[in-house]
Amino acid sequence: MRILVVNPNTTASMTALIGGCARAAVSPGVTVDVVNPTSGPVSIESHYDEALAVPGVLEAIAAGESDGYDGYVIACFGDPGLYAARELARGPVIGIAEAAMRTAGYLGRSFSVVTTLARTLGHAQDLAHSYGAAERCAGMHACDLAVLELETDPVARQRVLDTCRAALAADRSDVIVLGCAGMADFCAELSSVLGVPVVDGVAAATAEVEKLVRLGLRTSKRGEFAPPPSKGALVGG
Repeated sequence: MRILVVNPNTTASMTALIGGCARAAVSPGVTVDVVNPTSGPVSIESHYDEALAVPGVLEAIAAGESDGYDGYVIACFGDPGLYAARELARGPVIGIAEAAMRTAGYLGRSFSVVTTLARTLGHAQDLAHSYGAAERCAGMHACDLAVLELETDPVARQRVLDTCRAALAADRSDVIVLGCAGMADFCAELSSVLGVPVVDGVAAATAEVEKLVRLGLRTSKRGEFAPPPSKGALVGG
């Protein structure tokens, strides 16, 4: 089995971090490759960044189809290009926000999302509603760190930990969902300190793809996620 994980931003160090967390989540014998686009935003922190990232995500999925991958992960909490990628791919495509929220629902009555910048909270709330997870989401909290600061700020882990503690107290929730792929390697440490399950969407999504492939399940091509209709040559305006 071969799984392709796509980091939608262009930061190679984050791609490497994501790859380590994804590979740790699968069974022996499963190959996990991780790529990022060659052009686009270095981090995704706005609707504009997401729009710029989507063409690179879809290009990576299309290349993965040519290379024969069995399934895909989109490793950004905004799940950019997820539905379009499902139209392109034969195998399952899982976004880390959807995977994390659904996984958290198995582990407790409610969960809190802890993410990076406050400006992303509205989009995360929209995703929770669209995935049917809003009822279990007790709150969403920002630690006010930029994505790339998760790697460079020496107090980043402490800031995330403090925000998780505040979220659990404010929301009286049972589970923490980490709202950024750049937090993926914080997961085990946070869970140990906080004493609650902490869900990293990278691991959750990669394990979910493995499960679906082993079950022989693919995205339905009957309706909305059928391959996009051919439009022929595009005509400029």
